Amino acid sequence: MEFTTNPILISINSSIKNLSMESAKAAVEGTTSVPSKEVKAFGTDAADARLDLLPIQRRTPTPHDVEIEILYCGVCHSDLHTARNEWHGTVYPCVPGHEIVGKIVSVGNHVTKFKVGDHAAVGCMVDSCRECEYCNDGLEQYCEKGNTGTYNSPDVHLGTQTYGGYSESIVVDESFVLHVPENLDLAATAPLLCAGITTYSPLRHWNVGPGKKVGVVGIGGLGHMAVKIAKAMGAEVIVFTTSTSKVEDAKRLGADDVVLSKDKAQMAKYKSKLHFVLDAVSAEHDINLYLNLLRVDGSLALVGAPEHPLPVAAFSLIPSRRNFAGSMIGGIAETQEMLEFCGKHNIVADIEMIKMDEINEAYERLLKGDVKYRFVIDMASLKN
Repeated sequence: MEFTTNPILISINSSIKNLSMESAKAAVEGTTSVPSKEVKAFGTDAADARLDLLPIQRRTPTPHDVEIEILYCGVCHSDLHTARNEWHGTVYPCVPGHEIVGKIVSVGNHVTKFKVGDHAAVGCMVDSCRECEYCNDGLEQYCEKGNTGTYNSPDVHLGTQTYGGYSESIVVDESFVLHVPENLDLAATAPLLCAGITTYSPLRHWNVGPGKKVGVVGIGGLGHMAVKIAKAMGAEVIVFTTSTSKVEDAKRLGADDVVLSKDKAQMAKYKSKLHFVLDAVSAEHDINLYLNLLRVDGSLALVGAPEHPLPVAAFSLIPSRRNFAGSMIGGIAETQEMLEFCGKHNIVADIEMIKMDEINEAYERLLKGDVKYRFVIDMASLKN
């Protein structure tokens, strides 16, 4: 089982606790007077309730907004955890979805980057403070005041919470909307908005490229994207998995070698050999096994989200000056860069298309790891 790295979790910790106060303030100050319209969505009213048809309000576009008809929405593990309040910060009703691809149907009169008819994408954020050090550096995902998640964050326009991509349409400031390369399949592009950028950002940050040996731990929604992207960056890619059934698939994805991590002899082959390891496993596992694969000054970045802390032995780090880090998504500019990189190298996710009313069954399959490697919802099915 695999979690995705979850920017919503960060947003919850930094801002969702203030939602009631923000909503009350918005109502007093009149921000709820922003014109809105009702659209169809799929969501839930409680942690133990199934997702079902749920009408929501979307604001009419303000001068800098674009309105997007949603064509496809990827299903991220964060969607499931938020819908079921497993991170203890969900505000209901909840409409998940932050891997959004669609077509622009209207624009505000100050919009300059998009026009009606353009294909566009929205990822894990729809706003940030735009003033802090990190926002000014293009790192909106680390906004000091907390970025505004695409769902389950305070909506300052309507005084409620934000609603995600399991819906007919979405309205977003053009500064947080992305261009989609024309050559990429739209449905298979949707998961790039979370799984793609979650893996691209650390690979780029740690300078993965030619001459580098890179380990990818776990092959799921995140791991399969990491293999494709790291290979396209020119690295030698070694996949580590506990599943014999994924060996051939990892090679198909581009892995130069596949190691069964339960096999001590296979693991010993790469001891102190790797420049970088991307760990996409969410289940409990011995992180020291992978730290010990790093060369001097090598780094391991965790993008999976295990429920419990992972014990780290001091001597897995100290003797070789190794680094153990974490990484979230990327900023808006980096996410656009990732999309263009994927366009250049014809990289998209491996997907299984589902209809909107199949989402509850998809969640159960997701818990079992029964998907290769990302569900994507055909949002045309919501209209029916």
